[in-house]
Amino acid sequence: MIEQIAELLKHDTAGDPISGLKWTHKTPGKIAEQLHRLGITVSSRTVARLLKNMGFSLRVNHKKLESGNRNPPPRHVRDQQFGYISQMRKAFAGRGSPIISIDAKKKELIGKFKNNGMTWELEPCLVNDHDFRTDAVGRAVPYGIYDTLANRGFVVVGTSRETPAFAVDAITSWWKSTGSRMYPEAHEVLILADCGGGNAARSRVWKYRLQHVLCNRHDVTVTICHYPPGASKWNPIEHRLFSEISKNWAGKPLESFETVLKCIRATRTSSGLRVNARLVQKKYENGEKVADTKMKELSLSRHDVLPDWNDTLAPSIM
Repeated sequence: MIEQIAELLKHDTAGDPISGLKWTHKTPGKIAEQLHRLGITVSSRTVARLLKNMGFSLRVNHKKLESGNRNPPPRHVRDQQFGYISQMRKAFAGRGSPIISIDAKKKELIGKFKNNGMTWELEPCLVNDHDFRTDAVGRAVPYGIYDTLANRGFVVVGTSRETPAFAVDAITSWWKSTGSRMYPEAHEVLILADCGGGNAARSRVWKYRLQHVLCNRHDVTVTICHYPPGASKWNPIEHRLFSEISKNWAGKPLESFETVLKCIRATRTSSGLRVNARLVQKKYENGEKVADTKMKELSLSRHDVLPDWNDTLAPSIM
């Protein structure tokens, strides 16, 4: 029965990237109704107990919308986007095409700094009493790519800035080293992303670089579906990959970039998650601009459904 519930919630689960706590907007009653249609008779109380065993928890609303958006989209618009993302995931999965969930993880200071959590040690590890960036060896900028079909993670650890160029280079690195080998017949990729950050829905540089660095050079069509503002916790990478990495390095000072890479690569789960990681020391600068004339050259198709959040870039020969 747990497997059936997990399947029903596959596209309706959110989670905390640090604690690993999960939640869903489906009620136990609705889940019980869906199970009944599948021939499984169970009470909503039993469903609630099973959800708790699966790591879900009751949650109350908090005024912590991440986007800073003063005019968040109405609930029915958010629900429409969630439904559309679910449709797109099913369509790509049905064709055997890769679906990747992407995001930048919290930046980490490198050095003898406290990392929340506890580990079994003979003696406590001494760390700095303050987290001053001037005392750091550097700062890690982890950008993750999570393959939802294969349950595989790929993390590019940058040492510079989180920019659209960095995001596209990270995704392209995944495609060249992993994606194209795991899906040799695929010529399309579905990307699930937040609305902000280096992969922001409104970013011209993000779209322009996807077109030229990934689509054109590797002959792959890219469809991007953005989660609504303030809904980043519903992005699968948050609770499928980032939370597991956070648990794996909890309590361990990230004293070097090599320590970061080792902790990420050592991340495992009983469900079969495996993670690869690589260090990128290229410098990225903010402030890159793309002119209107350059944007008109893109092979960009905005979807009929919520076009501000859903579009497709096809390869073009310039």
